[in-house]
Amino acid sequence: MNNFKFITLLLITTFLMGSSFAIVKLGLPYASPLLLAALRFIVAGVLMAVIVRFLKRPHPTTKANWLKILLIGTFQTAGVMGCIFLSLRTITASESSILTFTNPLLVVVLATIFTKARYRLYQWGGVILGLIGVMITMGAQIEWKIGLIFGFLSAVFWAIATLLAKKWGVLFDTWVLSAYQMLFGGLLLLLGSLVLEQPYFIVNGHSMVILLWLSIFSSIIQFAGWYYLLQNSDPGKTSAYLFLAPFFGVLTGWILLDEPLQSSFMVGGLFILVGIFLVNRNFTSARKADD
Repeated sequence: MNNFKFITLLLITTFLMGSSFAIVKLGLPYASPLLLAALRFIVAGVLMAVIVRFLKRPHPTTKANWLKILLIGTFQTAGVMGCIFLSLRTITASESSILTFTNPLLVVVLATIFTKARYRLYQWGGVILGLIGVMITMGAQIEWKIGLIFGFLSAVFWAIATLLAKKWGVLFDTWVLSAYQMLFGGLLLLLGSLVLEQPYFIVNGHSMVILLWLSIFSSIIQFAGWYYLLQNSDPGKTSAYLFLAPFFGVLTGWILLDEPLQSSFMVGGLFILVGIFLVNRNFTSARKADD
């Protein structure tokens, strides 16, 4: 892949990742949070499922493998996206995006604890810088808000999903896994909406444009572009550019929602971005010298 194509796709995918926070915020006046998240991924999952069936991509043949996809969808779509949508009720899109994209820092911690992976010193330095950034960001808040907890939980669920996908991803066709984890996660979000909130969706031109944008551009195209990049370039190098997503999250929150760019918030965000860059600089865990 030439550099122009690589950079173009990278900017498009990270922009769609980051800008989705502001788009969701724009959609919340028209729908309850969990229902909006559910509709987004049910629509995206159904469309992708139809595509992979039409293209005859290899599907799982055992219940155990379908359960693995369900578990990945539970964390990656239902857990991550449910928490993001809930966080946006009380905190800004900028805050939610930065908290969510601390997930690479948590991957290092969880992988060390549960998979005995070993990471380089500069990666642990990135974890420390990221945590300092989170504390600075939290310190910028005059009032404690429940959205901060949901924002952090979205990062925790994403880190867990990353480890599960790394462990089980080789068992599945990438596009099939993407389609059905979104569909299963969307259905779980729908169940959560029916149980945990009073679901509503106001149908009008604005709400439908927002839903279609989130389903097609911020889900299908985003996932397709990102997986294409991972498959056609070095995954470690590509993952290092995830720090662009919270940058676009802050930028679109400022442009679309007129969210303020506080100095303490920006300083905390900078620490987090540097930390994420260091962790992702070589995302593959370091092996022992005698391996």
